[in-house]
Amino acid sequence: MARPQVVLITKTDCHLCADARDAVGRVTASLGLEWTEQRVDDDPGLRDRYAEEIPVVLVDGIQRDFWKIDESRLERVLQRAMAQ
Repeated sequence: MARPQVVLITKTDCHLCADARDAVGRVTASLGLEWTEQRVDDDPGLRDRYAEEIPVVLVDGIQRDFWKIDESRLERVLQRAMAQ
């Protein structure tokens, strides 16, 4: 079974980012997956690319959601990725 790479892109002082951390954490934990966080504050390239969409969830490098994370959609995406 594939282990998709889940990355949450956030920034400092972002209330939506706190909600997104919780959502991504719940979904990945339920599937036995890990995830990482990258902050646009630390990476000018990420800031340029995602500044208006934070928080952003990437699965295997593909943007899957932004602003408010839909847990059901993220779970479906991850299950499909794991089945490949």
